[in-house]
Amino acid sequence: MKICFVLNDIESEKSGTSVALMCMAHQRGHEVYAMGVGDFNFHHDSPITINATQVPKNTKTKSPDKFLEALQGKKARKKQLDSTKLDVLFIRNNPTEEEGRQWAEQAGVAFGRMIQQQDVLVLNDAYALSHAFIDKLYFEELPEEIKPDSIITRDKDQLLDFWEKQNKKMVLKPLEGSGGQDVYLIDEHEKNVNQIIDHLSSQGYVIAQEFLPAVKDGDVRVLLLNGKVMEKDGEKAIIRRVAGEGEFRSNFALGATADSSDLTPAMKKIVELTAPKLIRDGLFFVGLDIVKDKLIEINVLSPGGMEHFKDIGLPPFTDYVIEAIERKVEYKKAYEGQLSNRTLATMD
Repeated sequence: MKICFVLNDIESEKSGTSVALMCMAHQRGHEVYAMGVGDFNFHHDSPITINATQVPKNTKTKSPDKFLEALQGKKARKKQLDSTKLDVLFIRNNPTEEEGRQWAEQAGVAFGRMIQQQDVLVLNDAYALSHAFIDKLYFEELPEEIKPDSIITRDKDQLLDFWEKQNKKMVLKPLEGSGGQDVYLIDEHEKNVNQIIDHLSSQGYVIAQEFLPAVKDGDVRVLLLNGKVMEKDGEKAIIRRVAGEGEFRSNFALGATADSSDLTPAMKKIVELTAPKLIRDGLFFVGLDIVKDKLIEINVLSPGGMEHFKDIGLPPFTDYVIEAIERKVEYKKAYEGQLSNRTLATMD
């Protein structure tokens, strides 16, 4: 199959989940392309084209690091590609990494919708991504029983009132963005609460969330494919992210370390209550962040963490994901237009 991965920018891409998936697709003999969100070209009288990059022909890449090295190297092949010739467009750019490039935050999803209309399989479904673009707002549509108490507003008085009701301990973060940035733990000793609220609300809506004491043990990232926890050789795609000393945020980008975790009954319940909505909406590959018995965040745009699986003895799972995409391409050809992109996106 011909598959193109939409990244933030090829030159700045690091060896993470997206690169690992591209490497596996390449190893399985597929025609793999990469592009940045600034590499779409719209023509009013012809299909959208993309400025694509491909590793040199006959490149043998034994690891994601080597694949990325070849992709970013001087011998990488550059070509303008007719998007209708693709079998799959896999949208993997991370809007939280687009500091200073506001134009890029929604570009991948916006062009993804147009390419989806050209009968190319787009993952995750581009219209679902448009709806879920602000991950934390999409998160609020999920059942109350699996979420911490929260409020979304730009009203300082309401945020302060929520703080009082939470015994003066809450987490504040921007509704859009994050990735661990501008996330604050506000307790009774915080002297700058008003300034922090002013800072966050000046950028947009603010989410105040109940503080969960169990976060001291880290949070757990559960990766779902087609609404199910990925499982291979008896191992599940689950990783605990443990924050560094003196830090309550469990982001790998902020120095968190990886640890193993079982799928607890509480986590299983969260998955069971979340999955039907993900399947209905056409969200193929999703990351759930869980603290004990509460879902604290959902990532539908660029779920990651797979690059750390080797650190805790888990299989890479990249072949699991690519095999699932291969099946979708087969279904699409077999049914010849009878199945919508949204249906195909979450078919096993």
